[in-house]
Amino acid sequence: MDKILRIDMGAEGGPKATEEPLGDYAGLGGRALTSAIVSKEVPPLCHPLGADNKLVIAPGLLSGTTAAMSGRLSVGCKSPLTGTIKEANAGGQASQVLARLGYAAIVLEGKPKDDTPYKVMINKDGVQITPNNGLRMLGNYDLVEKMKGEHGDKIACISIGPAGEMKMSAASVACTDMELRPTRHAGRGGVGAVMGAKGVKVIVLDDTGMKMRSPKDPEKFRKANETWIEGLRKHPITSQGLPAYGTNILANIINEAGAYPTKNFMWGRFEGCSNISGETQAETETARGGVATHGCHRGCIIKCSGIYMDKDGHYLTKQVEYETVWAHGANCGIDDLDSIAMLDRLDDDYGLDTIEMGATIAVAMEAGVAKFGDGAAAINLVKEVGKGTPLGRILGNGAALTGKAFGVERVPVVKGQAMPAYDPRGIQGIGVTYATSTMGADHTSGYAVATNILNVGGSLDPLKPEGQVELSRNLQIATAAVDSTGMCIFIAFAALDQPETFQALIDMINAFYGLNMTADDVTDLGKSVLKNERDFNTRAGFTAMHDRLPEFFKKDLLPPHNITFHVKDEDLDTLFNW
Repeated sequence: MDKILRIDMGAEGGPKATEEPLGDYAGLGGRALTSAIVSKEVPPLCHPLGADNKLVIAPGLLSGTTAAMSGRLSVGCKSPLTGTIKEANAGGQASQVLARLGYAAIVLEGKPKDDTPYKVMINKDGVQITPNNGLRMLGNYDLVEKMKGEHGDKIACISIGPAGEMKMSAASVACTDMELRPTRHAGRGGVGAVMGAKGVKVIVLDDTGMKMRSPKDPEKFRKANETWIEGLRKHPITSQGLPAYGTNILANIINEAGAYPTKNFMWGRFEGCSNISGETQAETETARGGVATHGCHRGCIIKCSGIYMDKDGHYLTKQVEYETVWAHGANCGIDDLDSIAMLDRLDDDYGLDTIEMGATIAVAMEAGVAKFGDGAAAINLVKEVGKGTPLGRILGNGAALTGKAFGVERVPVVKGQAMPAYDPRGIQGIGVTYATSTMGADHTSGYAVATNILNVGGSLDPLKPEGQVELSRNLQIATAAVDSTGMCIFIAFAALDQPETFQALIDMINAFYGLNMTADDVTDLGKSVLKNERDFNTRAGFTAMHDRLPEFFKKDLLPPHNITFHVKDEDLDTLFNW
């Protein structure tokens, strides 16, 4: 993983691929690499869908190795949704395969002169870029089936659906899972629209003939990985809760905490929560012949995913994740798992961010486009997006645009990106993260829910402002570093509670690369990533005034706590003072 593959889609005579050494980017991976390239090479004021933007796809530092949980992929660019720098993160097989092919990053540059969709094929023999009009407007599922027919089933795919081709700001980039289904998405920020603007429909990866990446110190690496796995297997969240019920185990927990946003962030509790909880979901999956415990990539030992069958026992979609169940469920007043699973399937097929789409539909429901609780109507709205009708194009460009189009005041976005499944009035720490994240409202940037609600890494009252800025700051720094390793963010539960598990991660990096990093060095890595991102945003015109929640969170009381978000603006402005 010692080279960068640059693909100039606007080159004279057609797209051209070149390889180059890492150079100034040596030692970086994942989010650290995507943000470094975007910050250094992309003009901050460029149009996100123009030739000057770049889409950077990077495996993590430990991807392609035997390290458990190391299969996350980072996708970075200037976001068409927010106008900020963006890194969206996905599981699946692509990161491992790309790393074993030797690439630290793929950089899509320039812009083709017409709208012909291209296929990029990468294997041990090199890179082929071919135009293929037969791929036009295919959904991700049909597209991957077509690639299987052409290249066999030992591949991994990175692709966009119709939403990406139509350059919608809610468009995602899909990655295939172990079953070669396009179920893992770099969802946030419209990265799929940028891939569409580059004219790339699918990147097919085949690592046949390539070996697992080898560490500098194999024995030290092996021992560190064993300690790492042991730590993950003894923490109750990563060894019991997530494998048994998936991420949606959070539904009942957050609902009970009074921070489960309901009907477009109107209330903090949803009366139909038990119908769509992780416990009910797992029971339904098992009863129908699906799977409640399943990994999204080889090397995953937490296995928080699953397989959801329809009522007739046919595959419908992956186990729907917590944020998606909430977005299309409680936030839209829908308590039917089958409707939510269908919405998830459509989002994956069209290539749409499930969080953004759920928030958008809820805003549309508030505007009277459909009624809260109407699952069939929600499904029809997503189909409008897939068809690219005028209404569909409004919805496909996100909650902020939809709110403007329909004159809705309560639109839960920061920097144009929709908030995920935690009301910042009921969990003040996540509100700080939403407000200050370099990428718009993003729960994964600094998951304060861990400490505010789950008592991981300590405990902090979720309803009080004290200590929330420091908590979010520390988590944002740590997360930026973790996102650079290729590790799944769920490793943070064990790493925060078990010092020896965190040390094992550092030991793996050191053994693999022949380094002597300390915990302080990991912190410095996280800070450097955030510094690059903040620098880009500043040059793009963003100021402290953009690090704010919408006014209604400061004015409207959230039942059942009847509380507002009350971390002061001047305190938010201190978050990046380290």
